[in-house]
Amino acid sequence: MAQQNRTFLPLNIAVLTVSDSRTAADDSSGDYLVDALTEAGHRLADRALLADNLFRIRAQVSQWIADEGVQVVLVNGGTGFNEQNRVPEAVGVLFERTVQGFGELFRQLSFAEIKGSAMQSRALAGLANKTLICCLPGSTGACRLGWEQLIRDQLDARTQPCNFVSHL
Repeated sequence: MAQQNRTFLPLNIAVLTVSDSRTAADDSSGDYLVDALTEAGHRLADRALLADNLFRIRAQVSQWIADEGVQVVLVNGGTGFNEQNRVPEAVGVLFERTVQGFGELFRQLSFAEIKGSAMQSRALAGLANKTLICCLPGSTGACRLGWEQLIRDQLDARTQPCNFVSHL
């Protein structure tokens, strides 16, 4: 729920797509997140596309966490239950605080669309160095669900009773 007597504060958001098969030309999930965050009034700080390699993912996210100009990192892809999906292992160790409810709520919302397959999603979020990191599955539908139902309002300082803006 948004409250009109507060001021919207645009945030600097980086987007990372993790995929072994997508290229910049067909990164529909990354494109969706960039469009959604800019339409919401935020700024794209940086964007990258990496193969699902634990150390490259960790290095890129670490670089953004250390950059004072990046307040939020949105990662899409690499959160599935397949052996090659390494985002939770790459990124989770960087968190100073885990946002426990993010993955729980994402799976609950996903259940309405994909039933029991939702339990294989390893979506996660956490805070590190005053940076919010949200990791979503790679499908455009999952990114839309995560952005619209969980992330967008939490990146708006007008959202009550609480939001993440004061932590960034």
